[in-house]
Amino acid sequence: MAVAGVGETAYYKRGQSPDAEFDLALKAILAACENAGISPKEVDGFASYSNDRNDPSKLAAALGINDLRFANMQWGGGGGGGSGAVGNAAAAIATGMADCVVVFRSLAQGQFGRFGQGARIPEIRGEGAYTAPYGLMSPAQSFAMKVNRFMYENGVRQEALRAISLASYAHAQNNPRAVMYGRPLDEEKYDESRWIVEPFHLFDCCLENDGAAAIVLVSAERAKDFDHPPCYLLSAVSGSHYRAGAGSHNAPLYATSTFTTVAPRLYEMAGVKPSDVDVLQCYENFTGGVMMSIVEHGFCEPHEVNDFFTLENFSADGGKLPINTSGGNLAECYMHGLGLNIEAIRQIWGESTNQVGAVEVSEVASGPMVTPVSSCIFGAESTV
Repeated sequence: MAVAGVGETAYYKRGQSPDAEFDLALKAILAACENAGISPKEVDGFASYSNDRNDPSKLAAALGINDLRFANMQWGGGGGGGSGAVGNAAAAIATGMADCVVVFRSLAQGQFGRFGQGARIPEIRGEGAYTAPYGLMSPAQSFAMKVNRFMYENGVRQEALRAISLASYAHAQNNPRAVMYGRPLDEEKYDESRWIVEPFHLFDCCLENDGAAAIVLVSAERAKDFDHPPCYLLSAVSGSHYRAGAGSHNAPLYATSTFTTVAPRLYEMAGVKPSDVDVLQCYENFTGGVMMSIVEHGFCEPHEVNDFFTLENFSADGGKLPINTSGGNLAECYMHGLGLNIEAIRQIWGESTNQVGAVEVSEVASGPMVTPVSSCIFGAESTV
């Protein structure tokens, strides 16, 4: 499969979008179609994830699409479904179910509630009944448990998490689209920022934004029909390991970002190795998830984290493994991670605001520490 175009709305702090969530979705899809140079009427399929609220039939009606042939939702996993939705769209095209599929995500947290807080409800049932009474309510609190375990078992220092945050914020300073553009971060500011829940400082936590993003996928045979250099989807996989969804923090493999069985399939499908990857967009719900994702995708061993995780290594300017070159979820925007897929594509096209040379292989890891998670790899023409 190949990417024909990408599109985004402006990004707003949560609750500040002047547009409804449905309107945001339409704007991003129209922008992606314009970027591809096609009419929105050519779209015949939609794929999204995390129970996006924008009904495909209504989108098709608003866009004037004559024949909606495919509509798909990647269940569960929050931002873990981003690359999975890309894979579902590609599967639809490969099997002839559709010819031109838009992957999208739209959020207006001001309309429906925040992701970053525990639910404000009078009673709790199900799995939450085992954790909420003890104060374990928000995503930050839940994921900190896994990260603390990993850091304890492997002797990881706080500086490793800081390097991830510093890299995202440094890259955002070159990206005018980024919410944190013009708001740089240094070691002192990071260290002095308040704790949210240990080991996460304020700047270890993703943003909360309103907006929308979209990607147009077509068959590989059509890759050269568009103005952009060809960007091929080499692989897209999703899933999780044995009993990853066990309730009450009772999974047998606990200190993990959930990619242990997913990452090997990712590389096998693409026919590449971690050493072939030129740039990585790694979903930062929290920096600790990035840390474990990088290990589980084979870029370093657990005992190497303290030495490998430096701002220099993560920088687009000559780093060993440039990461989150748009600013990512920490500093560009939190669009449930789909902005990371768009940045991976821009790196292949040579259009990033922090371009990493001539990128041939660009990887995305979506939504660590949830289940299921997903990853994908994009490649330049030289890879096929």
